[in-house]
Amino acid sequence: MPSLPATPFEARQRFPASLRWGAAVWLAVWFPAYWHAWGLANFLHLCDLAVILTCIGVWTDSALLISSQAVSSLLVDAAWTLDAGWKIVAGHQLIGGTEYVFDPRVALWIRLLSLFHVALPPLLLWMISRTGYDRRGCGFQSAIALVAFVAGRLANPAANINFSVRDPFWHRAWGPPAMHVGVSVLFMVIVVYLPTHLALKRFYPPPAASGPTPQHSGEMQ
Repeated sequence: MPSLPATPFEARQRFPASLRWGAAVWLAVWFPAYWHAWGLANFLHLCDLAVILTCIGVWTDSALLISSQAVSSLLVDAAWTLDAGWKIVAGHQLIGGTEYVFDPRVALWIRLLSLFHVALPPLLLWMISRTGYDRRGCGFQSAIALVAFVAGRLANPAANINFSVRDPFWHRAWGPPAMHVGVSVLFMVIVVYLPTHLALKRFYPPPAASGPTPQHSGEMQ
């Protein structure tokens, strides 16, 4: 029997096989390289978690995972790109957090893998154009950030993972550990996640509902 054509929902949710296998190959190269260079705790960084969760989202066609990582990554990766570019042009960081990219003790090819910060935002936007933007993404990412900040406090304080020990602007702690984590999470939610969520909600529709397309009645919807 001939196969049935894909429903509109399936067509919207399906990513090409090349993207799926590209994500798998990327993880197979990037993950061990980063682990070797900076250790396992490095994957507590929100930007690195975004890579892992996005790749899982590609394989599972999860609009929630992809939407949450768009909320996490669009502004943060723009800041990363600005900071790294500022270092190249002006000779010093503008914000901080990209120093590792210019560390000659790490092989250049490994440092160049960090250019995912440049490629990930447009890729996420393209994927959301196919899946729709899941409005739960902001809340889900806020919960991920809370866990990542708390876990960052358990790592080596000198690493200052996710700036969970000292903020990137004044390089100070905002009170005791619990207060600093709370302030940091609130900053991410209010300054980074919420504006991104509102913009994505404005420009992208929600994911299509699964199941057969309902028949339109004569009533106004």
